[in-house]
Amino acid sequence: MVEIKRIEAQSQRIVQAYAWGEVVWHVWGTHQAAPSSTHASSHEAPLVLLHGGSGSWTHWLRNVEHIAQYRPVWVLDIPGFGDSSVPPDVWDADGLVPYLAEILKATFDGRAVDVMAFSFGGMTVGLLAAAHPECIRSMVLVGVPGLGLFGQTLPMRGMTVDMDATAQRDVHRHNLNAMMFAHADSVTEDVIDLQQANVGRDRMRRRRIARTDVLAKAQARWTCPVHGVWGAQDALYEGTLSQVPKVLTRLTSFTVVPDAGHWVMFERPEAFHAVVDPLLQ
Repeated sequence: MVEIKRIEAQSQRIVQAYAWGEVVWHVWGTHQAAPSSTHASSHEAPLVLLHGGSGSWTHWLRNVEHIAQYRPVWVLDIPGFGDSSVPPDVWDADGLVPYLAEILKATFDGRAVDVMAFSFGGMTVGLLAAAHPECIRSMVLVGVPGLGLFGQTLPMRGMTVDMDATAQRDVHRHNLNAMMFAHADSVTEDVIDLQQANVGRDRMRRRRIARTDVLAKAQARWTCPVHGVWGAQDALYEGTLSQVPKVLTRLTSFTVVPDAGHWVMFERPEAFHAVVDPLLQ
């Protein structure tokens, strides 16, 4: 995908080694090499972006250039996804919490940071903010699970060993339409390429807690401002979207982006930016 190569070429790729493996960051912004300034203004303070399940930094492909115009953007491949190692015996968001705390503290010299996180990444950072509030200065949660509000199981399809490349792409197209997007024309061949590359590097496929209310329970221990952003046609919240602020009562604000599905910041980037820019600047 040409667009991925162009945008990635503008970033600084940072690989960090830990006792349990390596993690990879992609960083955009004029202050990308200086994350540890203790007197950073809001325009200098790093913004951490976390992707969703079966994803990588590319979940934010249509957002990093825009946000980097006004502050440095640090996008992590969450351990177990993308180019980052999977920690031993970790199978879901709750198991990632101590590792993500270690990464943030090491990267930003123990300073609390602002985090915007999508879906699985949002659930993970929400659990982190409950267990390690010292790590998080503010959160923007985008289409997060763990609220106990999922409706019927989505009609997702799986791969079989006898599928050829065309059949596999048809499965990805179907699943993207079923879960991620509101409109079929959002699922281009390039998007299928991106999805295929990301799913192929997902080493945490036993995830189960997204369907529980684990995040709703954790919010009692949050100490930072928290904003929620959802796509109006998020398939995960069909019929229950209006209940989100009633369940996630710690939200400082709750905004619904019209004409967008679960992957709201990719399907409707301009409308998404109009919502989050005032929260991030």
